[in-house]
Amino acid sequence: MLQPVLRFAPSPNGYLHMGHAYSALYTAQWARTMAGRFLLRIEDIDRERSKPEFTEAIFLDLHWLGLAWEEPVWRQSARLPAYAAAADRLRQRGLLYPCFCSRSDIAAAATGTDPDGAPLYAGTCRHLGHAETERRLASGEEANWRLRTEAAMALTGLLTFTVAGPTPIDRPQIRYARPELWGDVVLQRKGTPTSYHLSVVVDDAAQGITHVTRGRDMEPSTDIHVLLQMLLGLPSPTYTFHKLILDAEGRKLSKSRGSQSLRTLREAGWSAADVRRELGF
Repeated sequence: MLQPVLRFAPSPNGYLHMGHAYSALYTAQWARTMAGRFLLRIEDIDRERSKPEFTEAIFLDLHWLGLAWEEPVWRQSARLPAYAAAADRLRQRGLLYPCFCSRSDIAAAATGTDPDGAPLYAGTCRHLGHAETERRLASGEEANWRLRTEAAMALTGLLTFTVAGPTPIDRPQIRYARPELWGDVVLQRKGTPTSYHLSVVVDDAAQGITHVTRGRDMEPSTDIHVLLQMLLGLPSPTYTFHKLILDAEGRKLSKSRGSQSLRTLREAGWSAADVRRELGF
């Protein structure tokens, strides 16, 4: 039987808040309970928002909470060739196409929303002719590369994934994936050879992750991840979706909204024990 391997994978685009603390403590706790390994991965593919000072703050905050992890820590910015290679495999099968649409173009053409609430891409550039596509690429026009989701699903057939809840050691259940709800998702973004969906799938497989523990808000994206795992011949972990930590208005904590950070709490006199007690650990 394989030793369980779990990971906490924050993005260094701001300071960690109580929601991150809950996820890190939850994952580390279950790694210990299952006699497994606990890994830390820095998901820093967003070149504009990822900052070295935020990475260092992640290490400081997690050490302050009393957590330890295996070295070396993987940083996605150092693994771009692996993501590019995975995308090339999909491209060679005719499953990726360049999209030249702007955000405003996508919003104007959308007739619905994806599971995250964003405008659902209408597939505009999927219908461009080969000659026009090559001309625009040759001219240096930047493009996102999107997955032909319908064609991909025709290759894989019905998709399922395993969910254990409310904890990773509870009896697993099989769920059906519905990647069609996402439309043709972006797998390679302008200026970088990857996206969250592609890099997380490639890295989870490369690190031998057996159990993915993350917030319930991330559950819908599993549909796309399972599709990519099947297309790339990668194993699918067992998933557990834990509760979210909410603010006084009942909203999920968010870096972009300036939710109070662990750093701020520490400066205000909170101890790591206070944080653990507040979060139930």
